[in-house]
Amino acid sequence: MFGWQSMARAVVLVLFFGLPVSHAQEAPKADPVFSNTGPNAETYGQQLGYPVGWPLDKPQNMVGDYSHFDQLAPVRTIAAAEKPSPLLRAQNEITASYPFGDTYTFATSTATLPDYLARNPATGLLIAHDQTILYEHYQYGRTDQDRFLSQSMVKTITAMLIGIAISEGAIHSVDDTAQTYVPELKGTEIGSTPIRALLHMASGIAFTEDYSGTDDNATLLHLLFGKVKISTIEAVSQFNKRIAPPDTLWHYKALDVEVLGLVLTRATHMTMSEYLQTRIWQPMGAESSATWVIDNSDQEQAFASFSATLRDYARFGLLLAHDGFWNGRQIIPRQWLIDATQPVEQGSFRAFDGATPPFGYGYLTWLFPGPNRMFWMDGLRGQHIIVDPTTHLVLVQTAVQPDTTYLPKTEVFSLWNAVLKQFATN
Repeated sequence: MFGWQSMARAVVLVLFFGLPVSHAQEAPKADPVFSNTGPNAETYGQQLGYPVGWPLDKPQNMVGDYSHFDQLAPVRTIAAAEKPSPLLRAQNEITASYPFGDTYTFATSTATLPDYLARNPATGLLIAHDQTILYEHYQYGRTDQDRFLSQSMVKTITAMLIGIAISEGAIHSVDDTAQTYVPELKGTEIGSTPIRALLHMASGIAFTEDYSGTDDNATLLHLLFGKVKISTIEAVSQFNKRIAPPDTLWHYKALDVEVLGLVLTRATHMTMSEYLQTRIWQPMGAESSATWVIDNSDQEQAFASFSATLRDYARFGLLLAHDGFWNGRQIIPRQWLIDATQPVEQGSFRAFDGATPPFGYGYLTWLFPGPNRMFWMDGLRGQHIIVDPTTHLVLVQTAVQPDTTYLPKTEVFSLWNAVLKQFATN
């Protein structure tokens, strides 16, 4: 059976072995390309016009829901900048070829960018280098005006906002506990957890997240958005069993991020949307407004449910690629971003596979194996922003993958490495 460690090692091989790259001489200019279809388009509701409606993960609703989620839930709007930061376009679309094989074997053939889109249910795919867009394609009738659901990619945005709040003095230290800023959490295990441990997804609080519909994640969502309205503080306080000391056991869970959202709101005396708008979204020069779902007590869902256009996701990725400097200013503190994305060492509690060097987890950000910093934001159903600070290369994908397995990442990582090779220096 192809287990987790085998999958991880396969990805490592993809990342670190050389990949062939093709350079088409007559490639079109890197303008946006739109298609009304995509892989299994009929399953995803093409004949119905890609409808919007509950349930969210019903296949025929996914395309519509993942690009119009603000029609399904209450949101706050994050306004665009008055003057968007410019993004140039390459004279020719980038081309790349990469090895591709089935689930159980190593690569047996070569695939290209068109092959990738023909096989993967991406609603949008954008590749950028510095200020230049190299590739921008949309499928399933989606356009560059649609706002795509982040799922958990927004966790990294939450982490960056925490760093800004520390630089401004609103939060004094990552070693402060959550209850320092949210005193209603005093007497709870999560309240006594340091911010650093929450950023690492290492609170040590028991919480299951397997997307079964009956896990603790589902319970938390029901508490936040159910018919019986309780506060966000009451909701997170329901999970009060400690199974490990803080910052000793990594376990992926929405709970830690939701508590960070409360900390940020109380420390800054602003909503998360207001803080994002004034500290990142407008300073980086976003061209479009974004939206963020709010729960029954008007608190942003800090761990998910943010929506933005593909190019603004790319701007955020480029901001990270330039260590927080973009649009002529240092928007995110450089040292914070470096600390948040440092590769983990073998044996660290934040190393989540057995490969050498290991994949890892930083401040609400996924880390590629070292020694050089390279990282990605990840969201359920195939949402990715992949960032390389060395080359300033960024890949953004929004998608409607029908499962939660790790396997689909192996191909997007293969594609990423093929593109990355063109900009890597010897």
